[in-house]
Amino acid sequence: MTSVAPGILPAITVDRSAAKPLYQQICDAYRDAIVEGRLRASQRLPSTRTLAAALEISRIPVLSAFEQLLAEGYFETRIGSGTFVSRTLPSDARSPERPSGPAETRQAGPRVVASRPAKLLRVAPRPEPWLGGTGAFRMSQPALDHFPLDVWSRLVARHSRRMLRSALGYGSPMGDPALRQALAAHLRTARAVRCEAEQIMIVSGSQQALEITARVLLDPGAPVWVEEPGYGGARDALAMAGARLVPVPVDGEGLDVAAGIRMSPRARAALVTPSHQYPLGATMSAARRLQLLDWAQANGSWIVEDDYDSEYRYESQPIAALQGLDRDARVVYLGTFSKVMFPALRTGYVVIPADLVDRFAAVREAMDICPPWLSSAALADFIVEGHFARHLRRTGALYRARRSALAESLRRHFGHRLRVVGAEAGMHLVALGGGRADRAVAARAAREGLWVLPLSSCFLGEPRLHGLVLGYGGTSAEEMPKAVRHLRRVFDARG
Repeated sequence: MTSVAPGILPAITVDRSAAKPLYQQICDAYRDAIVEGRLRASQRLPSTRTLAAALEISRIPVLSAFEQLLAEGYFETRIGSGTFVSRTLPSDARSPERPSGPAETRQAGPRVVASRPAKLLRVAPRPEPWLGGTGAFRMSQPALDHFPLDVWSRLVARHSRRMLRSALGYGSPMGDPALRQALAAHLRTARAVRCEAEQIMIVSGSQQALEITARVLLDPGAPVWVEEPGYGGARDALAMAGARLVPVPVDGEGLDVAAGIRMSPRARAALVTPSHQYPLGATMSAARRLQLLDWAQANGSWIVEDDYDSEYRYESQPIAALQGLDRDARVVYLGTFSKVMFPALRTGYVVIPADLVDRFAAVREAMDICPPWLSSAALADFIVEGHFARHLRRTGALYRARRSALAESLRRHFGHRLRVVGAEAGMHLVALGGGRADRAVAARAAREGLWVLPLSSCFLGEPRLHGLVLGYGGTSAEEMPKAVRHLRRVFDARG
């Protein structure tokens, strides 16, 4: 049931100089609002006294109009509650006999469907079948049932109770200072990032981080290296900024820098996921990292480091961020809490080279002014009080067990038909093989409640690898064998 507060008034005007009586003007205005769908069944109406005061007229014509509309069945009264638009009216009360307005009778001009940047985005059915649900193998699905919701709720409640009036206004485009201080300390220690709090901007996830970065660094038509295969969402953000995407192949050492130099030596920027490449899972080698930094310094180019899945490693200690090796301030470092905390938090961050901070802040202010305060304040306490570090340790052990259960089940049920890669870190692995039908397998799996991602969908150009990208963050180790058996049946039934 739709309702509005009784003090909210529809757009009704009256003309005291008109020949039509005031009560009739009010009747006609309400009928029009209902017929045109601006007022809906069961919406609450203002009191006659409130409406008369708003229109600056006597209450008598308002009472007469309400009585007339009650008699005609447009309004109904409810004892103790007030007057409402009648519940018996259809959800679409538009009358077919009602004449169209002048704008609808004029010759329409050509319809511009979308802007040029919008036309660059992928227009496959949204969501694609394998992105339509949650469950076994769904990518980017953390173990939400293991998140310390009681702790988080307590922190949010704490700041809600203690909120100052100053927190109700606009904040800094860079974000809450307390969260930026906490993040700077965490990143310096855990990721070897070279930064101060003044260089950190709080954003609503990695997509906004990329969008702001692209608007600061890129002119329309600027060439940008992107990993092939890579993350489609990142490519969309760059495409919207008008960048010309240069798909650079990825191998076991990460982005092939030499190939990128051959393909576009003067590229304006390179977008990389060096800690855990998406989707193949490679870690960029030290030689490649230094080669990429040398290229950026020599050409005056930028490196955008998306530190994807850096928090979870199972075969070694965490790999230091590429940004920590940068001595020429050519790296913009991006991170997010969507997977290590929960996606609805919509909080990420950008570590900005010091000489670009003002530019980033100006672009951010033009986009959405500033991030919200309450979640930032709670997150700062979550980090400072040690809850974040404990959550990472617990979920790291949890995901290690889930990864092992998935890899073992794949070996047992698929044997040599699929080859597992990229299982050393993160919350997903890739099962290579199975021919070129990975999209068909993924679509069939989605119809049966399994949410696998076809590897071929991660290529910008012609796919050179096929397989299945399998998330394990949201599926328990105990459930994994059953899910893999189900996937095997889907796999065998393809075609």
